[in-house]
Formats: sequence, C-alpha cells, structure tokens
Amino acid sequence: MAKTALNQPSTSRNGARLAGKTAIITGGAAGMGRATSLAFANEGASVTIFDIQKEAGEEVVALIKANGGSARFIEVDLSNADQVDRAFDEVAEQVGPYDVLFNHAGTIIVKALHETTPEEYDRLMAINVRSAFLVCRRAVREMSDNGGGSIVITGSIASELGYPLESVYCMTKGAVLQLARTISAEYRDQGIRCNAVCPGFVKTAHGLREISELDAAGQEWEEGALVEAQGRICEPEEVAAAVVFLASDESSFITGNALYVDNGWYAKG
Repeated sequence: MAKTALNQPSTSRNGARLAGKTAIITGGAAGMGRATSLAFANEGASVTIFDIQKEAGEEVVALIKANGGSARFIEVDLSNADQVDRAFDEVAEQVGPYDVLFNHAGTIIVKALHETTPEEYDRLMAINVRSAFLVCRRAVREMSDNGGGSIVITGSIASELGYPLESVYCMTKGAVLQLARTISAEYRDQGIRCNAVCPGFVKTAHGLREISELDAAGQEWEEGALVEAQGRICEPEEVAAAVVFLASDESSFITGNALYVDNGWYAKG
C-alpha cells in the first residue's frame, strides 16, 4: 500500500483509523504498551511487538489474532544493539516496510538521588534512553527509505516537571522528549512525524508500583495528592487512544509535540 505523504490527509475510505498501516510497538506486552497494541490492531494496523516479556507478548498476539487482527511477537532486550538490529532484520524479512513506531519500553526507579547507585542509573538509562536511541536510529533510516511515517515516544509528565525521589527517571523522560523533538526537526523532510505522549499516573503495574513506593516514602499520593494533581488515575486505554491519534493520518500536521494525558496536571504546574 502506498504511504501517505507527510502533512497530506489520508484518502482511505476504510473506517479503521490505522487501516493499511504496519506498526512496531516496543514494550507492547504489558500496561500502556499492551493497551496500545490492542488499540492499534482494533484500528486496522498490523502489529509487531518488541518486548523482553515473552509470555505476556505472545498472549497479546494471540488475543489480537483471535479477534481477526494481524500480529507477531519478537523477544528482544531493547537495550542490546545486536538484538535490536536482529529484531528489525526479522521485520524486514517477514513483514516488510512499516510506517508506525510506538517507542514505549521503559521502567522507573523511586529513590533519593543521593542513595541511587551508579548501577541503578546505568540500568534506567539503558532501558529508557539507550533503547529509544537504538530503536529510533534504525526506524528513522528505514522510514526515510520507505516514504516516511509516524513515531510516537512515551515520555511522562516527568519529562518537563521535576519530582522528589524520581531524579534519574525524570532525567530519562526529559531525554526521550528531546529525542522526539529533534527527530521531528531532523527528519520532517523525509516524511517522518515524531511526537511524545506524556501521561501522569496510569493504572498499570508500573504506575501502581510507583504510587506504592512513593507512599511508602511518605508522599501519600493515595491519600489525596493524586486527586489534587490529576483528578483520578488514568486508564491505560486513555493513553492508547492518544497514541492512536498521533499515529494516524488525523494528526498529519502535528509533529514535535508533547501530548499530555494527565487531566490538566501539567497545565497547573
């Protein structure tokens, strides 16, 4: 299927918003990544999941196929350059060109800066930042050769705001937001759009663990701070809906943006 040129609205008459698109989702086996894998498939995209969680990833693929969609899973440590390249080589051989990348893989450490070890720093940088670098450097090259596409990177409300006990996490999310912005500037003329989706607290294992660890440190998010910040906890499907929009041709003139999915938290500062 011919690619839709950058900034040109889709001419497809199919009701599915991602009909005819081929997507790679990193970290697509669980949480917001899982919700987005399912949403992409529901909107007509063929989905390939890159994740280290083999069983969970295969479960998502089975669910998509049971509902008539197209999906595959590739087990990969996204911080390992050789494994990332092998995964993309497999996509090239078995799937062909892709026009959507959702770079979602990531994790968190809740810890005071002065107590954080160099090993913990290295681990978080590898999972959150190095993986995004390895994945996106391959994607921009191949998307450029194949007519362009849309990249969405998972940032966070912590991409631009600082929070106690999350200094290294905030560093990583600031880095990937800047990656999204620079990709949008550097590769616009190759037909590539790149945006970041920046959630607040989300009801996933990752988000609930973060809240629990912050509460254990005395911040009391569950006792009212969360309601004050964002009204209620966000559902992963609400983040997925934002990613679908940014991946689709509906956002054909949107690039270099951070879309906050936080019910107004960032706006309040």
